[in-house]
Amino acid sequence: MSRLGFALFLTLALFATGCGYGSHYMGGSGSPTVATLTPNMATAGDSQFTLTVNGANFGTDAVVFWNGVALASRYGTTMTVMATVPAADVAAAGVIPVSVHSGGKISNVIDFTVQ
Repeated sequence: MSRLGFALFLTLALFATGCGYGSHYMGGSGSPTVATLTPNMATAGDSQFTLTVNGANFGTDAVVFWNGVALASRYGTTMTVMATVPAADVAAAGVIPVSVHSGGKISNVIDFTVQ
């Protein structure tokens, strides 16, 4: 391969890597990231509800963790995963850390508020 051909190959490889190509498909090589929670708060004593976690790099194996405990979760897209939050988990006021585990990696933590 000529120097020019190698330089072009290297430039394209760096561009593809730098723009994140391939890292968002089915939980690719990027770590899962949590951006927002819907809803992001509840009232103490509320009934069971579905929490939607919005972010990036969620794979089909994505599991939502609530205060360090795995919740029954279901994959939506590479940007959403839903989990069932039992009524017992919002029985008392507090701030609950929420994260997503996917592809053997753990996301950042976003706090959920129970008033």
